[in-house]
Amino acid sequence: MLMGRSRHLMPARAPVVVVTMPAEIDVTNADRIGGELSAAIAGGAGIVVADMTGTTFCNSSGISVLVLAHRQAADNGAELRLVVFSAPVLRALKLVRMDFLLPIYPSLDAALAPEAVPEPELPAPVPAAAGAGRSRP
Repeated sequence: MLMGRSRHLMPARAPVVVVTMPAEIDVTNADRIGGELSAAIAGGAGIVVADMTGTTFCNSSGISVLVLAHRQAADNGAELRLVVFSAPVLRALKLVRMDFLLPIYPSLDAALAPEAVPEPELPAPVPAAAGAGRSRP
């Protein structure tokens, strides 16, 4: 069944799992964080929320983990959502266009709302396969 505006098929009442991210995400903890996100997805969650409310730094190691988690979620018919409060972290994610890949919310409440809509100034995420094979008119 299609839930709200989500583009993923999810069973009714698919569990939501919130994974709290640390203050800094870098090479020293990226594997652990990736494991936590992977376990939540593999555990049958329909929606996994990476709560980055307290995250003030995220480098390429953290971004790579988020991309891998997104792919795993898509393969499992789940959705990965990000909650980002820090302006520098949001800038870093936008710089590499993560806002096109994943829905980003300004608060945990917004991400958990039944009709959750990503941050207004950010474009809606594009499904993993949507850009493949696009032809010009």
